[in-house]
Order: sequence, then structure tokens, then C-alpha cells
Amino acid sequence: MGELERFRREIDEVDSEILRLLNRRAEIAQKIGEIKRQEGINFHSPEREMEIVERLRELNQGPFPDEALRAVYREILSASISLEKPLNIAYFGLAGSFTHLAAMMRFGSSVQYLSQESIKKVFDAVEKGKADYGVVPIENSTEGVVNYTLDMFIDSELKIASEIMTEINHNLLSKTGKKEDIKIIYSHPQPTAQCKNWLEENMPDIEIKEATSTTRAAELASRDPSAAAIASELAASLYDLKYVEKNIGDITDNYTRFLVIAQSFPSRSGKDKTSILFSVKDRPGALYSILQPFAKGGINLTKIESRPSRRKAWEYIFFVDMQGHVQDDAVRNAIEEMKEGCLYLKILGSYPSAE
Repeated sequence: MGELERFRREIDEVDSEILRLLNRRAEIAQKIGEIKRQEGINFHSPEREMEIVERLRELNQGPFPDEALRAVYREILSASISLEKPLNIAYFGLAGSFTHLAAMMRFGSSVQYLSQESIKKVFDAVEKGKADYGVVPIENSTEGVVNYTLDMFIDSELKIASEIMTEINHNLLSKTGKKEDIKIIYSHPQPTAQCKNWLEENMPDIEIKEATSTTRAAELASRDPSAAAIASELAASLYDLKYVEKNIGDITDNYTRFLVIAQSFPSRSGKDKTSILFSVKDRPGALYSILQPFAKGGINLTKIESRPSRRKAWEYIFFVDMQGHVQDDAVRNAIEEMKEGCLYLKILGSYPSAE
């Protein structure tokens, strides 16, 4: 037996053992699901999933890379939760959209995904129990906050259960994958603007036609060998398109943050973020004094965003993210102290912080 064949047989033995252990893990997951069912405990636990992955990452000594480990366990956890209770995930946009991609990054492929044509319909699906979770965009590192999502939280009783941070990579896709075949490019206006320099340098004479979304652009390109689309890697897979060029965006480090919404938020994971909405009385120094309890408590505020309240002229709602969980004494005490100066205060949730 040659050395190559010997190593291949060793790989086969390892794979057989991995398969045996995966099935053993699945059997245990089913038993846990039965206990949860009997005791009325939520089937899905974001903080527990984070604990599992972080523990393994700390144990990992390589050469298997950490990011690949996360991806593998995302699918293992997704399959395991489906054995306990299949999850329904509503997301904003069509199949292949960046929100769909973010949802898959968070929940894996062993769940049921429900496409929704608006952010409001995502909220509605979760509120009416048609979906266990909803995934909506909240902010982009270059375009800023998604105001409509913020507005939905003002009247909704849904909570933030987790967040997803994903890098937005724009790709030029077509049926043939050949640049010389392209006569027209379909794109949503936002990706077009974010890829302006690349397009001017590489496709200066090609017509760019507006599409309602990146997914719609991919769909149109899939019907025409002379067309291309600016879209995600998931859209490439769903519409059987080839890469003409990857990562054509002009801006590096283009990230979008998505929120996972649910009926409730999880308990402490040890690495959490809390989000609140509040409005203040109209008086000099009101916002400064409202935020003083956080400074005194040593709590790091990672985001402050203001929106008109839509209820009274010149009244604003503030959206604030902070490090820590509402179950932490410092966070809980600071929120209690700030209540006195608020016209309105809502805790949107405490949840595991995305890296």
C-alpha cells in the first residue's frame, strides 16, 4: 500500500467516526427536545449556540481554521434544532437577497425560510406566529441606518433576539461568466453606486439598467446570455450564474448589520448587547443628563441614533445600543435611573453580540 492510499484510508476512518458522533449528537439533541417540550422551554437558544461555538473555537489548536469551524457548526446546530422543532424564518426580500444570505449565515440550511416583500411583513409574520424569527436590516457601514426598521420597533412589541454582521460583497454575474458576452447589466441603484468606479473602468460602454433588487437583477440575467447582474454569491447559486468578477465594490469593509426579531430575547451569554428606544423631555441638556447613568455605571454606548417620533412636532426617539445584558446589575440600574427623565422608554432586547 502506498503512502497516499494509506492516508486516504485513514481519512475514511476519521470520516466514519465523525458520522457516528454526529448521529450520536443528533440522538442527544432529540432527547433534549423532548425535555424542552415537556417543560415548556423554548426550543432555540441563541446564547447556548454561541457558548458551544466559542468553547470549540477556544479549544481549536488548528490546522482547521476557526471560520470554517464556525461554518461547520452552523450547519450542525441548524440540523440539530430541526430535529427538536423545525424553525420558520421570515426575512425581508426575495430568495438570494443579502438579508436571505444573512439569515442563512445565522440559521443554516435546515430551516424553513419565508420570503417577505417588506420589513413590515417580516414583523407581521413573527407577531402572528407564522415565523419563529424574522431577519431585517438595521444599518450599513456606508449607507447608515435603515429608518423603516427603527420605526417598526416604536409600535411593535417584538424583541431583538440576536444580530448578524455580514460583509457585503458585490459580484458581477452572468450565464457564461465571460465579460465579452455582456451587453447590459442589471443592478439595484445602491450596488450600482457602490461599484461606480469599477464599472466606469471596466465596463464603460455597457448599459446599466435598474432592477428592483439584487435578486431581481440576478433573475433577469439568468434569462439572457448577453446580460449580467450585480448580486450576491447566494444569488449566483440560486440562479445558476457564473462569476464574471468577484468583489467589484469600490469600498472595502462594507458591512451590513441585521437584527433577528422574536417574541422574546435570550438570557445572558456573557458577551451581550442591549438595545433601547427612548424619548426625552424638551429642555436644555436633557439628552446629556439622560445618558449620565451609563457613564457613571461604566457602560459603553456603541450607537446612538435619533428619529422623529411621528407623534409630536420636534419630538425625537433615540435608539441606543450598549454593551452588556439587561440582567447585568450595572445595565439594569442605569436604565432604571434614566426612566425618570424619559417620556417614553422601551427595552428592545439583550442578545449575543456579533463579532
